[in-house]
Amino acid sequence: MRPAGAAPGEEERVVTSSLNRRITLANGVQVPQVGLGVFQVDSGSAQSVVEQALELGYRHIDTAAAYANEKEVGAALRASGLPRQEVFVTSKLRNGDQGRASALRAYEESCERLGLDFLDLYLIHWPNPVAGLWQESWEQLQSLYEAQRVRSIGVSNFLVEHLEELRDRGGLMPHANQIELHPTYQQAKVVEWCRANDVHVEAYSPLGQGADLGTDAVVEIASDLGVTPAQVVLRWHLDRGNIIIPKSVSAQRMAENSDLEAISFDAEQRARLDALESGNRIGQDPRTFSFSQIR
Repeated sequence: MRPAGAAPGEEERVVTSSLNRRITLANGVQVPQVGLGVFQVDSGSAQSVVEQALELGYRHIDTAAAYANEKEVGAALRASGLPRQEVFVTSKLRNGDQGRASALRAYEESCERLGLDFLDLYLIHWPNPVAGLWQESWEQLQSLYEAQRVRSIGVSNFLVEHLEELRDRGGLMPHANQIELHPTYQQAKVVEWCRANDVHVEAYSPLGQGADLGTDAVVEIASDLGVTPAQVVLRWHLDRGNIIIPKSVSAQRMAENSDLEAISFDAEQRARLDALESGNRIGQDPRTFSFSQIR
């Protein structure tokens, strides 16, 4: 990739990989800002995909009990030979495991499948408000954190209404909220609330599951800068301070997704990307999603 604004044929300059970027959570724990998500990576290929990512320098892997690939992620971690403290590992509590006692059991089972003594971040995957159990699940996550059995705790898919209820209950605030977030679905109210309350935002589906890559603004800016559409969108996220976990099973794309440091936008380009907001969610609605996620 040539530097932003460089003419074709100019000598490429060496840049630091975006994999070296770190975000510091409210409790002081550092998270690699660029990670690998393994949602929809089947168990048959998950180990090799994660091994490739670790070989490329990724040090943040995001999985979940609902993805049914924790065991394979753990096998890749062991095969890499990397020291445990070098890789930041996230997993999530399924809807069907919500509740005080079941959340504790689910955490222990995730650690067992991953072959780890602890996780770096454990999230409530969905609020699942119809069940009315996320509140006691959060209390159990707090207990795990206070017992130093997990380094950080957080939530996923929580909207402002859920976050405000959590805050009003007292106790610990989430260290992170992982939400669907990309240029065409920016969740400005949730992001603003999280930033005001020192809850770091993690963006899943940061490329809009590929849909955002075909927008005119992204395609044209990528052409002007001599980069890929995915690199444009991921750089947009970095500039906003989002933690990102793009999913890929291709080593080439994983490498491209971490090669973002030479990209910079002028004011007009940034405004065009910011203006892509459409309000259209790709995934499920956190107010109604209630599947158990157990399979």
